[in-house]
Amino acid sequence: MLGLSLLLVLLPCSTYSMLLGWVESPGYPSGYLPHASVRWTRCAGKGHTLTLQLIHLDVEDSQNCENDAVKVFSNGKVIAALCGKMDFEELQSTVNPLLASTPGGCLSLSFHSDFSNTRRFTGFRGFYSEQDFDECEDPENKCSQFCHNFIGGYQCSCHHGYYLSTDNHTCTVSCSEDLSGMKKGLISSPSWPGSYAQNANCQYRLSVEAHLQLVLHFSEAFDVEQSPDGQCIDALRIETGSETLGPFCGHKPPPSPLLTHSHHVIIRFTTDGFGTNKGFSLDFKTRPKVCRAVVTSHSTAAPLRPQHQPGQTVTVTCDPGYFVNTKNILTLPTQYEATCQSTGTWTPNYPCEPVDCGHPVIPNDGILQLVDSDNLHTQYQDRIEFNCSSKYYTLEGDDSYTCGASGEWISAAGASKMPTCIPVCGKPETVQPSAGRIMGGVTAKLGEIPWALLIKEPNRGGASLINDRWAVTAAHVVENIGEASLRLYGGVVDGRLTSNSLSDVVVMDSEKIIIHPGYIRGTVSRTNFNHDIALIRLASRVKFGPNLIPICLPGVNSRLEEGDLGTISGWGKTDVQNNKFVTSPMLRYAHISVYSDLNECQNTPYNDKAGSHMNFTANMFCAGAPGKDSCLQDSGGAFVSPMVSAGEGPYYMTGIVSWGAPCKLRNYKGYYTKVENYVDWIKETIDAVENS
Repeated sequence: MLGLSLLLVLLPCSTYSMLLGWVESPGYPSGYLPHASVRWTRCAGKGHTLTLQLIHLDVEDSQNCENDAVKVFSNGKVIAALCGKMDFEELQSTVNPLLASTPGGCLSLSFHSDFSNTRRFTGFRGFYSEQDFDECEDPENKCSQFCHNFIGGYQCSCHHGYYLSTDNHTCTVSCSEDLSGMKKGLISSPSWPGSYAQNANCQYRLSVEAHLQLVLHFSEAFDVEQSPDGQCIDALRIETGSETLGPFCGHKPPPSPLLTHSHHVIIRFTTDGFGTNKGFSLDFKTRPKVCRAVVTSHSTAAPLRPQHQPGQTVTVTCDPGYFVNTKNILTLPTQYEATCQSTGTWTPNYPCEPVDCGHPVIPNDGILQLVDSDNLHTQYQDRIEFNCSSKYYTLEGDDSYTCGASGEWISAAGASKMPTCIPVCGKPETVQPSAGRIMGGVTAKLGEIPWALLIKEPNRGGASLINDRWAVTAAHVVENIGEASLRLYGGVVDGRLTSNSLSDVVVMDSEKIIIHPGYIRGTVSRTNFNHDIALIRLASRVKFGPNLIPICLPGVNSRLEEGDLGTISGWGKTDVQNNKFVTSPMLRYAHISVYSDLNECQNTPYNDKAGSHMNFTANMFCAGAPGKDSCLQDSGGAFVSPMVSAGEGPYYMTGIVSWGAPCKLRNYKGYYTKVENYVDWIKETIDAVENS
């Protein structure tokens, strides 16, 4: 019997082994030797801490304890680095309070001495022990009411009338109640009219027959905690089968009587852990169900009544921009009839959904682009924006569109046509003023005449880029090509196309050549260059750059007058060498002026093969200047107005190099196709091809 009693006494002690003991420097207290070291680690059990009490410290002193040192770590972090000499009182007041682990954590100690000491130091000694940690003093324990500490842990408890929730920390009250089947009654917050309980999560469930609805009447005394900015700290919510009313808080009760239009209602009341507010009180009753005035959102019902009785019928009309979703999307109806049922619902009850304008139809060339296309919304009143992806284009039309009620994208100005990106024309980035001429003139720099295109075969000539897919030249340059593809070169001034210049060259092949229908193809005895103009459609879209941009077509106010200055350019014949005009390998340009039609231009050169003068028509003009003129193989190039100078433009192609007397016989007078007479033909022809 005595042996059994002894076993019962010893058994509790055997379930837990308390850590305690001494740690000291080598040779203590006689003194430690050079190059001595100690490494020591102990860990506390769950709910316990480990403390170290140094009772003696006599270690060589040095700056920052660089020579000999005692270092103490908590979970690997240094909490003390010690050297020098301290008595027990100083250690107890300044050092020992720091030498403790976290709950369940570890303490480590390291000691080292260097190679020499000025005298024999006794070293250090400390006592370590494990102690129960009082979790109730830890602000992180989160017990909402009472905390009880025991060896190795703690426990929360609550006031009378409260119970501990499933988190084992929060005290709350039992305030949920199922009142199903009751057609009238009273509901109030816990302890009403006293202060309601903290950390409450009350749920009152009401349920009656399907043809009835629950009606709530709130007391004027309403006091639910609210923040200064109007946010609900504690909250009352009313959940029906179709919606949640609330949250309600403050001193203003919900409107009374409150028709729920439902025979199932859940009233939820939640509170936090603070406050002394009074709460709420309400009584509930039932009445037959009625239908609401609004059948579905984004619609109106006629006839309009505050509420409708079972059996009454209304016409539902969707708001502008919405349609009835009956799953028959093709018809997009906007009206239907609905009848109020005894259950307080409308039958049928189709939703009115927003019209969807869909993704806007834009070219897939990547030039016109949607802003923020990854976040595109296309329903009624959604907004989209456009811009051009390159600085060489400008947006023609509105940049912002809204999805309209008709299902179309409409701009702020009322346009339904999508914008387009049109090339920025006639504005070179590099322009240097020059007085040079083609015949013996100066060479153009890259980017000075960026619309000029070179044709090398079968007839050498020029052309002008007017957009990213079309170019213009003289009809006689391309009249004998037929169905063959024509190759053009742009972004270049060196017409030899050597390896040194090829990196700047843009090579273009023709897809279609359209000669003006009024042009009469040439003969040996030609006397007529009327309608000397042709369009070239390129096989692929040209990418613009600083050395290749289009020239503008003349506008309504671009009519040429006598004396107007313009610029001509080309790779044609230039100065005389060995009594012969030689072809210029480089692009040249010169500035010339427009002559009088009556006095100068009608006095046409003589065609010695035809035996008569050349015909001058209203579709031509002539221009020149002393010592300056276009020549053979310049045909098809542009006469540009105004004169290309250091200005920014824009510049217009007002003429095309067409004809004249042989260069050696000229009095520096050339004839040009008057482009202003062909702008409509150019635009109509391009539109017909692009839209075919």
